[in-house]
Amino acid sequence: GFTVAWNVIEAVVAIVAGQAAGSVALVSFGLDRVIEASSGSVLLWRLSAEARASGPLDVDALERRAHRLVGFSLVALALYVAFEAVTSLLAREAPAPSRVGIALALASLVVMWWLARAKRSLAAVLGSRALEADAFQTTACFWLSLFLLAGTGLNEVLGWWWADPVAALGMSVFILQEAREAWEDA
Repeated sequence: GFTVAWNVIEAVVAIVAGQAAGSVALVSFGLDRVIEASSGSVLLWRLSAEARASGPLDVDALERRAHRLVGFSLVALALYVAFEAVTSLLAREAPAPSRVGIALALASLVVMWWLARAKRSLAAVLGSRALEADAFQTTACFWLSLFLLAGTGLNEVLGWWWADPVAALGMSVFILQEAREAWEDA
């Protein structure tokens, strides 16, 4: 539940700050958070269904469909991010520096590191493959936060406007890997 709430907060902050700064990396990060919140909601539903002793075949079938939907959403996001990043680079669109983006990236690094560890521990105790997969996704969110910090930080500190769209390109590759994982888990 905390993961879903945190992702929603990150999504809102990143998208609003990204729109204000013209930052492809921030908007992309925010859109990824929307997908991650949806994925986390599916996990909450699955754990709840298992606790209510729902039929395992029904739960597994619905989870496979949800993973495919998340995978498809991530592919669409990666293509959008890559297009926006390349367009921004070619047009030499310099985003405004975003201290909010830097603060968000730093907070996300800390929270995602902590959440990934907590989820891995709980997954081992529960023997839950679904929670283990979610812990992997949370670790991926940690790395996306690092991309965001690099893009927004280099723009802020060194004035490297191109660091933001290049970070977004890096995110798009990473998001495609997340999509592949989601599809393979389906």
